[in-house]
Amino acid sequence: MSECLHVLDLPRPEPAQLSDTCRECLADGTHPVQLRLCLYCGHVGCCDSSVNRHASRHAEEEGHPVIRTLEPGERWRWCYPDGSIV
Repeated sequence: MSECLHVLDLPRPEPAQLSDTCRECLADGTHPVQLRLCLYCGHVGCCDSSVNRHASRHAEEEGHPVIRTLEPGERWRWCYPDGSIV
């Protein structure tokens, strides 16, 4: 695990998740493979193994680089610009 400057900018406490699933997948009629939580605003998006990669798209469009997994039993965070677990 590494640190990055983006982690220093994360709001504390962590934002509440805005939904229980990827709303974009629901609207598209697709199924999320796994879910990711934006640690800047609480957006829930699907992972890069999902058809539309909504979590990555959100990070790029909104400039919110750090997410964490919402998978049970997992606690890792990912920084898109740094391409690493943080």
